[in-house]
Amino acid sequence: MTPEPAHGQYAPVVPLHSVPDGTERMAPHDREAEQAVVGALMLAPGVIGDVNGSMDPADHYVPAHETIHRAILALHAQGQPVDPITLGHHLEQTGELVRAGGRSYLHTLIQAVPSTANATYYAEIVHDLARRRRSIEVGTRIVQAGMSAEATEDDLREALALGAATVPAAWPEPIPLDRQPKLPPFPVHTLPGWVSDFVVALAEETQTPVDLAGALALSVLATAAGGRAVVQVRGRWREPTNLFVVVALGPANRKSAVFAAMTAPLYEAENTLVEGSNLTIVEAEVTARMAREAADKAAAQAAKAEGPERDNLVAEAIGLAQTSESLTVPPRPRLLADDATPETVTTLLAEQGGRLAVMSAEGGIFDIIAGRYSGVPNMEVFLKGHAGDRLRVDRRTRQEFIEAPALTMGLAVQPSVLEDIGKNRGFDGRGLLARFLYCLPESLVGYRKIDPDPVPPAVGATYERNVFTLTLKLADWTDPLVVQVGPEADAALKTYAERLEPQLRTKGGRLGHIGKWAGKLVGAAARIAGLLHLAEHIDGGTNAPISATTMGAAIELADYFAAHALTVFDLMGADATLARARSLLSVLEDNGWESVSRRDLFAKLSRSEFPTIAELESAAAVLEEHGYLRSETPPRTGKRGRPPAPRYLIHPSVREPKA
Repeated sequence: MTPEPAHGQYAPVVPLHSVPDGTERMAPHDREAEQAVVGALMLAPGVIGDVNGSMDPADHYVPAHETIHRAILALHAQGQPVDPITLGHHLEQTGELVRAGGRSYLHTLIQAVPSTANATYYAEIVHDLARRRRSIEVGTRIVQAGMSAEATEDDLREALALGAATVPAAWPEPIPLDRQPKLPPFPVHTLPGWVSDFVVALAEETQTPVDLAGALALSVLATAAGGRAVVQVRGRWREPTNLFVVVALGPANRKSAVFAAMTAPLYEAENTLVEGSNLTIVEAEVTARMAREAADKAAAQAAKAEGPERDNLVAEAIGLAQTSESLTVPPRPRLLADDATPETVTTLLAEQGGRLAVMSAEGGIFDIIAGRYSGVPNMEVFLKGHAGDRLRVDRRTRQEFIEAPALTMGLAVQPSVLEDIGKNRGFDGRGLLARFLYCLPESLVGYRKIDPDPVPPAVGATYERNVFTLTLKLADWTDPLVVQVGPEADAALKTYAERLEPQLRTKGGRLGHIGKWAGKLVGAAARIAGLLHLAEHIDGGTNAPISATTMGAAIELADYFAAHALTVFDLMGADATLARARSLLSVLEDNGWESVSRRDLFAKLSRSEFPTIAELESAAAVLEEHGYLRSETPPRTGKRGRPPAPRYLIHPSVREPKA
């Protein structure tokens, strides 16, 4: 049993109804569900949006829970962390700590949460019971007014009006479908100190949003580690450490300057690898040439010989030819590519042992993938290069095989590029768009300092040295370095997956309409955690497991990319569900229904856009999230037959004639 909050400051509650034997009938409520809601909000602030969509703080029956719920929302709106310590401090400052039950009760609420993943269900329970209490209150007021002999007609009308004011069917103002939420800033504090110091300093020097350098920093780390390190999550689940990251920022935002500064140590490391391999390459070339010449000479001698001598010379020529064929010349080391065709990327990946990064401050690579030169889209190497799936290429002129490709992409493009690639349904249909982590920072053009502080030399030197060191440290690994996930980190990742799973539902899930992208988010968090871990242990200690702190930082970054992805997919027009939701809203506006059955609504829709009921339901779920409609299932009138089909109640503003 969980303890009750202090109630001494409240007046006695007057029961709504007393039964004849004098016992009180308790108003409908579920104290445990209320405790689970506010406890989940403290444990996982990421569920706040989902809970807000299901209930209002006023739905709590226990006043202390409403007080705590509102305090959590206030802290969250200020961008402050939410936990029993910060919440207790906030409540003490506002003079509401005693009203909330005291600090110990805040810790009790944490312990009362069975699973943060079910926070929305707990909220729905609380909201449903609140509706029941309000309905009882409405009925009580009307009955009392009707039973009173002294009640006048005006009293009855007033009771009905007061009752109607408490009916939960009142419609709040809907949220426009085209309203873009204010996106969260890049959580630079999640990066290792030497990385975050440089990112902040470079953003100051170039007067660019910190998101640009921060997101590219992950691509830089992925270039250094991709194909050379993997994250061992649990069992057979391994994640590679390569990433696809794209930052969308308008012109005149100095993307090239930031890009050059972030990637400079990678090019330096590549040059060092080339210089170190030159002698080996020359020796291999000379040896191979001499072997070919010896084989050719032996073949020529065998061709001129006769009798038993010929057989011996032929055998010798065959042996020399086989030796010549077995000798290979190692390719020049490459870490980076830019304006390369898919075929070139495939060849480079094969030559470099499955490791390569495509880094560019422009978006031309998307045109190349779409078939600028060949006329035919070719994204196989990008799809398999992200996932690490075995890649085999058989052509008339070449055969290439890559056991575990690890392709990294770091791009800084203009938003119009994303709009254009969103029009290519092949990108979305094949899943290429689902592989990118998206970043859409707010431009600082028009608000920049004219004479900003430059990057401190020590900060820049540390960044360049550490990226260079990490790259060379992993360059010679053939079998990948396996980074283990520690038990606490694994528990944090499981909790994150539990929180994320309900959001993936196609109906009502916050991320359901971008499910192909969001379904990869837990894996992306594991990859990011591996990169952060390697960056934290430049000087050794990579064999230590990933800590819970590092995994928490990776999860915070994953949440950041999720918030940006929702807006970016809308910008790209690749969110087909949102497009259908707009079409559905237009149909509702044209017909002016107060309510409509699912069947009748489906009959009014275009079959090209809504081929099945599933498309209608997913679009209706988006409209319901935005407050344009409510779905309800009428009660069954008999025990036999099909259950009644759902109906949709339409917001009054949708039914109003448009000017």
